[in-house]
Amino acid sequence: MIQSFFSWLQSTAVAQSVSETWFPVVESAHVVALTMVAGTIFIVDLRLIGLASRNMRFTQLSEQILPWTWRAFILAAITGSLLLAANAEGYYFNKPLRIKAILLLLAGLNMAYFQFVTFRTVSKWDSGKATGAARFSGWASLLLWFGVIACGRWAGFV
Repeated sequence: MIQSFFSWLQSTAVAQSVSETWFPVVESAHVVALTMVAGTIFIVDLRLIGLASRNMRFTQLSEQILPWTWRAFILAAITGSLLLAANAEGYYFNKPLRIKAILLLLAGLNMAYFQFVTFRTVSKWDSGKATGAARFSGWASLLLWFGVIACGRWAGFV
């Protein structure tokens, strides 16, 4: 059933247009957007683990950075979907792409847990060293996003 969906997706006019004409533009936009996503997330994660921006309140840093993260993530999701559609049948069996999808899901779950559980105690560590749970979330995020990027690059060569 999923394979049939991928076949249909690749046959759509949008997918054909991306594949035949727009692929380099869409891929470039995806790389720029993903760079912004990862860069802004890494800034926040490095603050969480205590390696950067230690003189800045975490809430101040995240309020300034995360709106850019979300904008870039939306662009990355749109362009990534277009790239997938352009070669959906080829990507159906692509193991690195499947691993990337799992890592994206895990990164999202890590972010949700941080936002809805760990962040509730931010008033205790906002200006200082983050709690163990917050530091763990930062390390997990860094590793997961490195994996997303690596698998995304790997998927293009398989």
